[in-house]
Amino acid sequence: MVLQHIAQLNVKRIVLASASPRRKELLGNLGLKFEIVVSSFQEDLPHHHFEHAEQYAVETARHKALDVARLCAAQKDKPPVDIIISADTIVEHDGYILEKPEDVSHARKMLQSLSGSSHHVHTGVALVLPQAAVPDGQSEPFCHTFSETTNVVFDQLPEELIDAYIHAGEPFGKAGSYGIQGA
Repeated sequence: MVLQHIAQLNVKRIVLASASPRRKELLGNLGLKFEIVVSSFQEDLPHHHFEHAEQYAVETARHKALDVARLCAAQKDKPPVDIIISADTIVEHDGYILEKPEDVSHARKMLQSLSGSSHHVHTGVALVLPQAAVPDGQSEPFCHTFSETTNVVFDQLPEELIDAYIHAGEPFGKAGSYGIQGA
């Protein structure tokens, strides 16, 4: 669906609100021209404020996109941004939201808990159109959000495999301590 519109999109100023190498690669593989502006939003929304984990991912993506919209609006030396793309991925296991591990011990605990079980991977996406008209009284730019969920099943992971995965640095910067690309 997007591929047929790449030529029209590539004349727009598109910003990816993410430092994620995986997101950069995904958009680049589409042939999309974009720049990266990393959000300063602290990803620390209280988990208990959300009835469903995917709502947490969507709201985090929305906050990051709106933060980048503010940062870009302050760039008076650049043309206005047409589209800001933001995403946040979290893992939900046994009712708990697993984000990026804090350290080796945290990564090990996450991977051990996921071993031999199924879990959900939720990605929240926010698309902000800073130039779009907004209803009277609305202070934020137009923002469309959605989420995608994938069910993932892990085999039993031997401790040696977990150790090797951690030693390779794979868990860090990834929700649930893993990326399917590194599996």
